[in-house]
Amino acid sequence: MDRKSFAAMECPIARATDEIGDAWSLLILRSAFLGVRSFQGFELRLNAPPSTLTRKLKQLCERGLLRKLRYRAHPPRDEYLLSEKGRDLLPVLLALAAWGNRWLAPEGAPLLIVDGKTGETVDPIPCDARTRRPLLIGEVAIAAGPGASPGLRAALPQPVPLGAEAP
Repeated sequence: MDRKSFAAMECPIARATDEIGDAWSLLILRSAFLGVRSFQGFELRLNAPPSTLTRKLKQLCERGLLRKLRYRAHPPRDEYLLSEKGRDLLPVLLALAAWGNRWLAPEGAPLLIVDGKTGETVDPIPCDARTRRPLLIGEVAIAAGPGASPGLRAALPQPVPLGAEAP
């Protein structure tokens, strides 16, 4: 069954979820961040059906999140490397992991996000790259951007705070 595509929507969240795909894609990307590079490595780590893994790796390569490189001609063997586009998803995956630890692990976090040098636990939060201020509910808003259609500009004539109660 084909799912509806959100690629044409003007919402960056809809477009991003359409691009990334589904849980398998996120788990493949997570594994790539952990150093998995081969089909066999992904298969072992994820216990994914080979047909699903083949399809998802192909999609991630077509969408530019992974790069497929042939490292052996006979028999043909490929490795899958994170592209710049794929590497840019690290903060998203870390935020998702932190959210899962907070809300879906009543017995305690199964994995901790730690500083690679000190081993101290870190708490990933989205922040503004320019000011380094945390992006908090009620303190951040959305506004029509330069690529917005006239309809979206009309719907968002001024910034709309996120997390505020609807009137």
